[in-house]
Amino acid sequence: MEENMKFATVEDTVEYHLFLIPDEPRDPEEHREILQKYIEKIMTQFAPMLVPYIWQNQPFNLKYKPGKGGVPAHIFGMTKFGDNIEDEWFIVYIVKQITKEFPELVARIEDNDSEFLLIEAADFLPKWLDPDNSANRVFFHHGELCIIPAPKKPGAVSWLPTTIQTISQALNIISTHPEKILASESIRAAVNRRIRGYPEKIKASLHQAHCFLPAGIVAVLKQHPRLVAAGVQAFYLRDPIDLRACRMFKTFLPETRIMTSVTFTKCLYAQLVQQRFVPDLRSGYKLPPPSHPQYRAHELGMKLAHGFEILCSKCSPHFSDTKKSLVTTSPLWAGFLESLKKNDYFKGLIKGSAQYQERLEMAKNYFQLSINRPESSHAMSPGEEILTLLQTIPFDIEEFKKEEANLPPEDDDQWLDLSPDQLDQLLQEAAGKKEPEPISKGQEENYDLTQVSKSMKAFISKVSTHKGAELPRERSETPVTFDADSFLNYFDKILGSRPHDSDSDDLDEEDSECLDSDDDLHLETQEPGEEASVKGTLDDLKSYMAQMDQELAHTSIGKSFTTQKQMEPLSQTASNNSEEEDCGAGGSVMTPVDVDLNLVSNILESYSSQAGLAGPASNLLQSMGVQLPDSADP
Repeated sequence: MEENMKFATVEDTVEYHLFLIPDEPRDPEEHREILQKYIEKIMTQFAPMLVPYIWQNQPFNLKYKPGKGGVPAHIFGMTKFGDNIEDEWFIVYIVKQITKEFPELVARIEDNDSEFLLIEAADFLPKWLDPDNSANRVFFHHGELCIIPAPKKPGAVSWLPTTIQTISQALNIISTHPEKILASESIRAAVNRRIRGYPEKIKASLHQAHCFLPAGIVAVLKQHPRLVAAGVQAFYLRDPIDLRACRMFKTFLPETRIMTSVTFTKCLYAQLVQQRFVPDLRSGYKLPPPSHPQYRAHELGMKLAHGFEILCSKCSPHFSDTKKSLVTTSPLWAGFLESLKKNDYFKGLIKGSAQYQERLEMAKNYFQLSINRPESSHAMSPGEEILTLLQTIPFDIEEFKKEEANLPPEDDDQWLDLSPDQLDQLLQEAAGKKEPEPISKGQEENYDLTQVSKSMKAFISKVSTHKGAELPRERSETPVTFDADSFLNYFDKILGSRPHDSDSDDLDEEDSECLDSDDDLHLETQEPGEEASVKGTLDDLKSYMAQMDQELAHTSIGKSFTTQKQMEPLSQTASNNSEEEDCGAGGSVMTPVDVDLNLVSNILESYSSQAGLAGPASNLLQSMGVQLPDSADP
């Protein structure tokens, strides 16, 4: 009866903080009043975007938070976005715009992964920045992402401490040196790419579908469309105890069902569609055959009805009326409503009309949740809100049935069934990469395999540490130069020829990059005995490596490599066979291995064995910007 039941989910949460740039000392109560006015201004100004938005779990909200420790009093918000990651990035867009509209505010934002903005721009971060030193450095200011830099050496910059201990310290740096903390263009571009398209993108994230629903749910969704999220979540996260309430429906009877149009987010729609569920025979919810043209509408309605019934079943039938809060009695409501009118929220609708009342109810709901929000211990649950609406709003089933004939068309849900190519394209767009153009037949025939070996050599020449190897970011990037002097010094330490040297190998990469050109002249001032010692060490190492090559040359490992001589014309190879054998036996001549050919052939062999699927060879080549043509050789 029950398949694919999900019992729990991780509560992904995003927190956002808005700080007022310090300009003069203020009394705490005065500071609180100023921040409260900012909350009203922000929520009013962004209401046209926020009011109709359907949130997965919790809406965007702001409240005053008193100062504590090194964190001054500020505006704070927290949203549980659950499975819909777009809610989090919409909040990033809102916070970014707030700092643009109110330049005296500085914002920071983080989630369960801490500095997720840095994670998004990980490919472009400076090498000194890591999770250990990123605290109190990342902010939005004037609508731009800012990263407070770190000095290369302690005390090198008077206004820049090595570590930023408190938010107050960071705010002082931002207020005094705003032009020196702007993040690099590539980092800002990575974040801006993720929020590109808002606010127009909100409409693209919605999906309209026909649902065969009980009239009570239709009436509730007409007043508060956002409650569809609570209904979907209740069904999606149901457990066997929840389903007991759905054996016999008490609130949403199946006999009252009518066809209606429901607006989901794509995430909510996918959650509802993708789960298989067969209703209890006692519930009265019967589905037509799958071949029926309205089977999908009946199935969606059945699932959504179960979610709403579960929500209402968790409420006491006589829940306290003290939880009901009249929005219009709040002293803030009149000013909020007036601001909405100035921002053309009602779009010229006639006061008292059905559409005007619908938008007014949405505004009241938004005001209650985001501005006049009560303490969580007294807040109404979605089920209590639904039961309250059913008691207070009159609705006529016959009127709803008349609307069935004029329903808007459904949106196409082909996006649920992406082909592998479409999925690859989406992933490329999400990563900010242009999709590579397909290789033509002529290009396949003339494909230059040296590109593979060149890219691999560029990869090998990159810096490698215990944290991993760096991939070439741009093909035109200048390759890392090889410091022969440092290389020799490292070998001296390993082989013990210079035990008196200092521990210069403890220097990190940043320190070495800051060295002047004069620091590279240490070999010129070496004593003659030291130079001879280094030269002797290298000669011994070369001799040792040559002996190893000769020993391996006639083993199965040595014969597995293609040598340069094997690539000569066949006639030359045949005439020189005896000479090669003699030389191999005597150990006097070694035929060089063709490194490029072996490299390319091994990569191609690995690529071919993947049979068109993902694998190490294709992943490595793709990360280096190399696209191989499809293999036509069986």
